[in-house]
Amino acid sequence: MAWTIGWIEVNAQPVAAPSPEVSSERQITFRVFAPKADTARLTSSDLPGLGFAGVGMTKNERGVWEVKIGPVPAGAYRYAFNVDGTIVLDSNNPNVSPTNDSVFSLVEVPGSELFDRREGTPQGAVARVDYYSQTLKRFRRMHVYTPPDYDTSRERTYPVLYLLHGATDCDASWSTVGRAGVILDNLIASGRAEPMIVVMPHGHTGPFRFGASPEENAFERQMEEFSQEFTREIIPLIETRYRVIADRAHRALAGLSMGGYQTLLIGIDHLGEFGYLGIFSSGIFGIAGGFGADAPSDQWEKARKAVLDDANLKKGLKLVWFAIGKEDFLLKTSRATVTMLQRHGFEVISKETEGGHTWLNWRDNLAEFAPLLFKP
Repeated sequence: MAWTIGWIEVNAQPVAAPSPEVSSERQITFRVFAPKADTARLTSSDLPGLGFAGVGMTKNERGVWEVKIGPVPAGAYRYAFNVDGTIVLDSNNPNVSPTNDSVFSLVEVPGSELFDRREGTPQGAVARVDYYSQTLKRFRRMHVYTPPDYDTSRERTYPVLYLLHGATDCDASWSTVGRAGVILDNLIASGRAEPMIVVMPHGHTGPFRFGASPEENAFERQMEEFSQEFTREIIPLIETRYRVIADRAHRALAGLSMGGYQTLLIGIDHLGEFGYLGIFSSGIFGIAGGFGADAPSDQWEKARKAVLDDANLKKGLKLVWFAIGKEDFLLKTSRATVTMLQRHGFEVISKETEGGHTWLNWRDNLAEFAPLLFKP
């Protein structure tokens, strides 16, 4: 018998070839069985130090390609193998993280106070929620986290954090590679965050492609479609189906990268409906030139001047929180957006940390932002 998934055949005796293996020193060994391949590389947008092309793997006499990396920080990392130019998942690993139009294998590296599941810590639940979108005329999906006591405290109502993903990702990203449910479980158990519901919708309304022509304006069209779906359908669905406190003081909106832009787009256009805004690695695209500059840099600001200058709308806004890494390619965009909001009288907290445009920062951003919400 010849085994090709999880095992390899050597002299008719199956030999284990596990992947990934995570050591106590947080080193990771990856393996893929491809005896006829000429090349194999480990690729990842999350693992530090790999770069765009990934890292080469070495084949042994049994046809198993292998590479060891690390140590790496505790967290979760997407990865795949490039075998002779074809991207393949790790068939030995059942853990995956989907994106808007693809899927990656997922490895979890323990060693974090907030990202690890812990024995004895009450566990909330992350549920897949399917619904029909009247805006888009098709079925859509979101993921919803409910805190550990949601099913037992039948009369209790909860505040809501709407948490948005970045470009190319999907509604499952925050709860897989982002570890949002685990982070909230640990924060709530330690008393650092209030029990809350976290809604993670799908922010793309179609295929996402960089470099769409200004004439197509595909990106802005998707942003407008999602904004309409979010305000007209997603919020009403959550406030009908779940026991939530449906007012501004108990409604927060946050997102990373594209989701941060959506947070500003929805949050400013509907400023009277949100008490908290969190923007991770993002800002108003085009405000500082460069990425996303399909329109004049001040067009977004001019179109919303009345709202931006409305002192009454600001009175119920408890927090505007920005965070970005100093190596992030959107650093200038974030800084320019903070300056613009301050010019219109917003009180903004802005943090700049180490690192770049990566989940290594975004998990930390959520862990720091969530404890600031819904305090009595």
